[in-house]
Amino acid sequence: MLPTFTTPTLFTQALTHRSALNEQAQNVTESNERLEFLGDAVLELVTTKYLYDAYPAQPEGTLTAYRSALVKTTSLAQVALRLELGEMILMSRGEEAGGGRTNESLLADTFEAVVGALYLDQGLPAVEKFLNEHLFITFKDILKNRLYQDAKSQLQEVVQAKSLPTPTYEVVSELGPDHDKIFTVQVLVGAEAVGTGTGKSKQAAQQVAAKDALQRYA
Repeated sequence: MLPTFTTPTLFTQALTHRSALNEQAQNVTESNERLEFLGDAVLELVTTKYLYDAYPAQPEGTLTAYRSALVKTTSLAQVALRLELGEMILMSRGEEAGGGRTNESLLADTFEAVVGALYLDQGLPAVEKFLNEHLFITFKDILKNRLYQDAKSQLQEVVQAKSLPTPTYEVVSELGPDHDKIFTVQVLVGAEAVGTGTGKSKQAAQQVAAKDALQRYA
């Protein structure tokens, strides 16, 4: 459940996508982008404090990976969907027709804007309560499924547990001009190709290939 705002206009602004400003019928004058900027910083601070307190034995690098998994676009968008924020967002008819109400990036941005608005409205204690109830409760699944690790790290752990050779990555093809290349990468365990991925960088393609390979070992 969303908190009740003492200043309702802040909540309305948090839900206002910039596309709504193009349609005067929406009767809004400012988008949620400034609140999103603020909310991003507040979210990082509160999440950092939560992880610092909850996992006192973990080093900085691990806590950073935990935080990245908690505040990444997919995680925030899933919480926004559960809160039904997508149905509340003020947006243009064109944005809505293009799938704006289920767009992960848009949902995550709106969630951050709500956090920023809540901070201005009621301060950090209210933000901490809100995030504890709706975001931090998802961390047990992140830990269980090791979602704080990138796909390449997960794959390396899996193959090592099976006493298999360390995965290696080979570029299969590079398509397109230098400024807009698409890379295709194959991941091999020993001499066996176990996954393939494409991306706009070699690193991105390697991550996709590793995800593909993980399905094989699931």
